Amino acid sequence: MRRSTWVYAAALVAAVGTSAACGSGGAAAGSGSGAPKAGGTLTFAVGSDAGCVDPQQVGSNDTIYSVRQLVDSLTDQDPSSGRIVPWLAQSWQVSPDARTFTFHLRPGVTFSDGTPLTAKVVKANFDAIPKLGPLALLAEGYLSGYTGTTVVDDLTAKVTFEQPNAQFLQATATHSLGIVAASSAAKSPQQRCGQGVIGSGPFALSKYVPAQEIALTRRKGYAWGSSLWSKHGEAYLDRLVFRVLPESGVRTGALQSGQVQAIGSVGRADEAALKASGVHLQARANPGIVFGLSPNNARSPLTDEKVRQAISLAIDRRQIADTVFPAGTQPATSVLAHTTPGYRDLGSLLAHDRARAASLLDADGWTAGSDGIRQKNGARLRLTATWFANAATNQPTLELVQQQLKAVGVQLDLKELQIAQLVRVQQSGDFDLLWGNITRADPDILRSSYSTRLANVYKLPKTGLDALLDGQAAAADQAKRWPVVAQAQQEIARHAYVIPVVELQTELGVAKTVHDLRFDASSRIQLHDTWIG
Repeated sequence: MRRSTWVYAAALVAAVGTSAACGSGGAAAGSGSGAPKAGGTLTFAVGSDAGCVDPQQVGSNDTIYSVRQLVDSLTDQDPSSGRIVPWLAQSWQVSPDARTFTFHLRPGVTFSDGTPLTAKVVKANFDAIPKLGPLALLAEGYLSGYTGTTVVDDLTAKVTFEQPNAQFLQATATHSLGIVAASSAAKSPQQRCGQGVIGSGPFALSKYVPAQEIALTRRKGYAWGSSLWSKHGEAYLDRLVFRVLPESGVRTGALQSGQVQAIGSVGRADEAALKASGVHLQARANPGIVFGLSPNNARSPLTDEKVRQAISLAIDRRQIADTVFPAGTQPATSVLAHTTPGYRDLGSLLAHDRARAASLLDADGWTAGSDGIRQKNGARLRLTATWFANAATNQPTLELVQQQLKAVGVQLDLKELQIAQLVRVQQSGDFDLLWGNITRADPDILRSSYSTRLANVYKLPKTGLDALLDGQAAAADQAKRWPVVAQAQQEIARHAYVIPVVELQTELGVAKTVHDLRFDASSRIQLHDTWIG
C-alpha cells in the first residue's frame, strides 16, 4: 500500500496545519518548452503490478499511475489549495448535515463503449462498490453508511448516507470512486480485475499482461475533463505503456538509454547519475498515512502498549529518511504526513529515545538474554515485519529498523511478499507488523484504517478513538473538524496503535523530452496534458 503502497484503505510539499494541502502539484517536467505536440508513446517503467486493472479496486501507486487514466471522477481536487472543483459533475450541493450530496452531471459525456454518462450509471457504480470485496476496501470505506443513490433526473444524482459523511465530497475526486460504464459495474470483481473496465477517461485499456505491461490508447472524441486541466479535448499522447521493471537499477538504466521516458520509485543512489544525464527528478510528498509499521494490536506481545511504545522510541526516523529515501524526504512527525489537511505536529511523541525505549522494556519485565535479545516468561521479544515488493526503499528501510531495534533488545525478522498478497494477509490477521503507507488527501483515511467499526485489520481495541474518528467524519465545518482530527492523531501516536516512520515522497525520473507530466492532489499522475517533443 504505497497507498497507496497498500491496497487497503487504501493513495504536497509545504506544511499544511489547518489549511488545505499545498505544494508542488503544479510542477511539470519540461513545462514551458515550446508548443505542445500531439502524438507519440510515453513508456513509463514501474516497479510492480497489483494484479488488477480496475481503478475502484486498485490501491498500489505503481498500478494507479495507469488505471487513473481510464476513468474520470465526479470532482477533482486542486493540489495547490485542496479545493474541490468540477469534473464530471458541473456543480453539487451538500446538505447542512453532510448526509446528502446532489451532483449535476455534465451533458455529452460518453464511455469508451459509446454509452452515455447518466445519473443511473452513477447509481450503478455506488451500488456495486460495496459488493466488490476486499480489494475495494478503500472505495467501500468512502461509502461507509451509504443508503443509496436517487436518480432525480437523467443528469442529477442524489447520494445519501445514514450518518454525516463530510469526507465523501473529497472521495469523489479519487481514482477509487472513478466512474465506470454500467456494463463494467455489473461484472464480477474478478472479471473487472483481469479484463479491465470501460471508463469515460482520456485513455482506454488496450492490453494487460499481469506483472509485465499495461497499455492504453487515446480516446478519440474525448471532449471533457477536469476543470484543472490546461487542455480541452483529446489527450496529446497516442499511447501509454507501463512496463513492470522491479529492479530500481534496471528502471534507471532503461531511462538513461531511452528505452523508457519516465520511471517511478527513483532510488536515492541513482539521483546524481540521473541528474547528470539530464533527467528531471520530479518529487512531491504524499498526503495521508505515512510509511510505518502497523502492529497486529491483538497479537502478543504487541497487545502490550509498552512494547509498542518502546519500538516507536527505538526507531531513528531522521537516520532512515536521510539514509534510504530520496533527498528532501521528511521523517514522520505524526501518523499523517505534514501535507495532509488537518495534520498535527506530534514530533515530540515520535522523537528517537533509545534510553527511554530500554527503560520501558526493563520496567515491563523484559530482560536481556545472553545474545542481547530480551526475554520475558521464557519468551523472546521476537517479531516479524511483513513487507511487500513494490518499492525499492522497503527492504533497506526495514533492514535499518532491524538494526535499530536490535540495539534495544528486540529481534525483528523480515518477511517479503508480493503486493498482490497484501489483502489476504490483512484479512487473515496472520502478521505481527505490516510495513506500508496509505495515500489520501483527506484525514478521514484515519477512520477507514483504524476504526474498530469498519474492517479494523490491525485489531485495535475499542476505545474513545472510535468516537473521535466518527466525530471528524460528521463535521462539515473544517474549523470544527480539524481539532477532532488532531485529537485522533494524538490518540493513535500516544498509544502506538501504529508506528509512523517516514513520509512517502513520490519521486519520478522524467526524460527532458516529456512535458507537462503533473502530480494530482494525491501525488499520483494525470497524463491528459502530457506531451512529448
